[in-house]
Amino acid sequence: MIDINIFKMLHGSNGDMPLDINILIEEGEFIALTGLSGSGKTTLLRIIAGLENIDKGKIEVENKTWIDTANKKDFTPIQKRNIGYLFQDYALFPNMSVLKNLTFVKDNKEFAHKLLDMVGLKELENRMPNTLSGGQKQRIALCRALMNQPKILLLDEPLSALDLSMRKKLQDDIKKFHEEFKITTIMVSHDPSEIYKLSSRVILLDHGKVEKEGDAKDVLLKTSGSQKFSFQGELLEIYQADILNIAIVSIGEQLVKVVLDSSQSTELKVGDMVTISTKAFAPTITKS
Repeated sequence: MIDINIFKMLHGSNGDMPLDINILIEEGEFIALTGLSGSGKTTLLRIIAGLENIDKGKIEVENKTWIDTANKKDFTPIQKRNIGYLFQDYALFPNMSVLKNLTFVKDNKEFAHKLLDMVGLKELENRMPNTLSGGQKQRIALCRALMNQPKILLLDEPLSALDLSMRKKLQDDIKKFHEEFKITTIMVSHDPSEIYKLSSRVILLDHGKVEKEGDAKDVLLKTSGSQKFSFQGELLEIYQADILNIAIVSIGEQLVKVVLDSSQSTELKVGDMVTISTKAFAPTITKS
């Protein structure tokens, strides 16, 4: 179990924001941290890893204190936390082969071969990083994060730079590793499908605090009343086609067209964040 009860004042471009988190994570859980940019997700990962300090509070992992501001001696250094950390960038050593990137962490070729085989890249073990695609590099980085067989795996939007097909492949790899090694995993993500597919629990952060937590359906489904679906996006354009006013809205990786009534076409403007919802076959659009 991971018991996190911490406070840290963050200083960002929008001013000061308190990061005030009190959560329990069970062994073997797959936690998805989500929320708007700047809500404190990556900072929380870095605090767990020991890369950032806190102003006050305590973190306990399996009844061992990792940090406790009430007792300065209770601090477990990074190298003793048994954590694997996968960043957004690959951070591979460019002068080392794929295999050496893994065995640099721990000299265990047998286990390195097992990991590479699990992601289908064993035949690339002698290749240099600059000869690999982005997806291949990220799979190697994932394998390297697991070389110490960590108890906790921290993932900071590791798939955000990849295209959709490669993201799906890496999602399968992450799920495979999580199930194979029973690793407690905490992943920062903004991708609803990724969160739904991988997580056992979702924690939604807002301005440094836990706004909501539960399974993906409870946290991510956005409906109200009798609405059948509800999506948020950015209004990119409003134009007239014959007698109709049409809105172009960006939702995720797709553009959708919605017919506006006369009042909506005057109330809404390009750049607005909007919600598109429907009860049956007539979608409606409202400003978020």
